[in-house]
Amino acid sequence: MKPFFIFVLPFLLLLLLPLKNNLSWMTVLGVLLIGFASYIVNVMWLDPQRLRWKLQRQGIKGPRPSFLFGNVKEMQKIQAATTTKPPNYGEFVAHDYTSTIFPYFEQWRKEYGLVYTYSTGNKQHLYINNPELVKEMNQSVTMQLGKPTYITKRLQPMLGNGILRSNGSFWAQQRKILAPEFFMDKVKGMVGLMLESAEPLLSKWESSIDAQGGKIADIKVDEDLRSLSGDVISRACFGSSYFKGKKIFSKLRTLQKTISNQSVLFGASTFGLFPSKQQKEIQSMEKEIEDSILETIAQRAKECEEEPSTEKDLLQQILEGAINDVGQASSKSFIVDNCKNMYFAGHEATAVAMSWCLMLLALHPDWQNRIREELSQVCPNGVPDADSLSKMKMVTMVIHEAMRLYPPAAFVSREALEETQICHISVPKGVCTWTLIPTLHRDPDIWGEDANEFKPERFANGVSGACKLPQVYIPFGLGPRLCLGRNFALAQLKLVISLIVSNFTFSLSPKYRHCPAYRMIVEPGQGVHILIKRNRDGVLRPY
Repeated sequence: MKPFFIFVLPFLLLLLLPLKNNLSWMTVLGVLLIGFASYIVNVMWLDPQRLRWKLQRQGIKGPRPSFLFGNVKEMQKIQAATTTKPPNYGEFVAHDYTSTIFPYFEQWRKEYGLVYTYSTGNKQHLYINNPELVKEMNQSVTMQLGKPTYITKRLQPMLGNGILRSNGSFWAQQRKILAPEFFMDKVKGMVGLMLESAEPLLSKWESSIDAQGGKIADIKVDEDLRSLSGDVISRACFGSSYFKGKKIFSKLRTLQKTISNQSVLFGASTFGLFPSKQQKEIQSMEKEIEDSILETIAQRAKECEEEPSTEKDLLQQILEGAINDVGQASSKSFIVDNCKNMYFAGHEATAVAMSWCLMLLALHPDWQNRIREELSQVCPNGVPDADSLSKMKMVTMVIHEAMRLYPPAAFVSREALEETQICHISVPKGVCTWTLIPTLHRDPDIWGEDANEFKPERFANGVSGACKLPQVYIPFGLGPRLCLGRNFALAQLKLVISLIVSNFTFSLSPKYRHCPAYRMIVEPGQGVHILIKRNRDGVLRPY
């Protein structure tokens, strides 16, 4: 009998018992307490214990859990003991933040190895950072490994039931509709609007230099890069500027921060019985965001009716595909949910990747010079275009290395929706697997003794030549779950970084403090401050 029915059964018995039994309220209360206790013991202890036994019989060890909380309190204790004082940028060399942001994973990895098990509440987890196992897991085409349901439930207000959150046949259906819109030939057609979006940022930074004396300016780049990336998404998806979509992006950013405060990785569950004030705020924001997106869709549809010759944007193309595949009734929720997904993956993650690239280039001015020299050769007309993308070797190497050291997505997480075999390990149904990407990206056995150093030249011959096992370089994931927007993000990164490096010379500001923070993605905790001055030689401007 399922634990839920163990809890519900006493209530059913009370409804069926004849009144003539004259049961006392104490008896009723006792039956209820026994049912509730049975439910708690089964769900919070016996079921997770059965999963642990199955893993332990395979030689997989891990920290001892406690009743109700699993290893949550231990994780919180380890986190609290970790120093949170952000070092000045001049004090760090290794770029290794995992021991600060995820100290419990690092401590347990040293104690139990590359594969171990731990618990959060009633959820049993399997940490996998063995390269061969990661390769096997990411390349698996089985539908039995999906996104963890308890995590995606918490992220539902942010992602809806879009492609980042869904599983099984519905995920496959969404991928079929969305993937063609991000093929490289489609992305090349978006290069013009990316260049249009970059022009206001370049002008704003030049104005900042004039306003701060005409020689050099101290700029915090993060929000400007978010605006730029948001403008690209708005133009690509909605056929409008960032100004019109600003309300949506602002609310989504607020929602992202609010959800991040819930300790998604190890917060204890309340089973949804006691919705908090914060959860009510999240629900309210979710409703406002969905209404705003629907309003934008309706406005865009009206514009297209009035001007039928208008070129179709990404939103229209996806909506048409959705109507054909999921039907008119479901198409609106499909498009709303995937607009949220495109915000998170295409806007927020790309802007954060730009910030990390600029931080690393500010530390290494020699790579700024290399990029400028190459751009003068591959952009003879003075402006990058779609044909220039494949020729930008230097900036591509820098982007690859930045995303190796600072991948926006910190984890690959999966849940065994059915019992699943990963190499020699049998993963029981209900167990969630976790792979810590930055640990793989800094493994000296894979990348060499200089794994913690910024060396873009390691990618001179591509990813396959950069390390011993290229399948563990996964800033965009790998296999069937490879990020759909990879081509879109890389094109945007190449163009924006090239334009900034060509127009400005920059270094890190004394205001910069290196403190990566996990807020659904790994971002600069206090932003990236740089000192910029005009680069008057070989300036590239889109217009």
